[in-house]
Amino acid sequence: MKYLEPLFELFEANANPENAVQMAKYMKNKFAFLGIKKPLRSELMKQFYNKNGYPKISELKEICRTLWTQPYREYQYAADGMLHKFRRDVDKSFIALYEYLIVTKSWWDTVDALATQNVGVLFQRFPEMSEKYSPKWIDSQNIWLKRTALLFQLDYKEKTDVELLFKYIKKCAAHKDFFIRKAIGWVLREYSKTDAQIVIEFVKNNELSPLSKREALKWLKNKGKI
Repeated sequence: MKYLEPLFELFEANANPENAVQMAKYMKNKFAFLGIKKPLRSELMKQFYNKNGYPKISELKEICRTLWTQPYREYQYAADGMLHKFRRDVDKSFIALYEYLIVTKSWWDTVDALATQNVGVLFQRFPEMSEKYSPKWIDSQNIWLKRTALLFQLDYKEKTDVELLFKYIKKCAAHKDFFIRKAIGWVLREYSKTDAQIVIEFVKNNELSPLSKREALKWLKNKGKI
């Protein structure tokens, strides 16, 4: 895709094989890297936008899908960054793209950004989308869709649908996967900053894994609130 050609050239010109080995190792060698760490990557993206402008929303889906097919993980991060810039402007049809990106080349580094920054914002703007998709995702066999259903309210604070959150956590409380258990703890920990007591009571009165409990209460313990 012509719009992306300068980005490919820019990233490849700044590849660092030594960093690439370290970065791949950190991600359990699930993905190949060019070796461009976040500070430099952010600077390169800024240079790219200054010279080439931001993508048109009408082309954003194709651009992101193209970036997702690239062999180096930095290109998936670039797609995440582009979607973040347009997260309050896209329409409902982007849910299909989000779902595709969540289940493709899946790992926490891309899924969590999509869940909290993109899906979460879309569901706030269009609540009917949450009603349609989040129940399917929480019941999905795909752990990354489950994780997204648990995490999309992470930044909602006082706007959190607590009843829904607790319902989804209970559905997944006995799940054996590390990323599901971690997500339960993370979202509870974040909500404890809004309503400490309700989180304390929920953890006390429900069967959660030790990991989920530990993560849920970590902030409160560090602050000396419990």
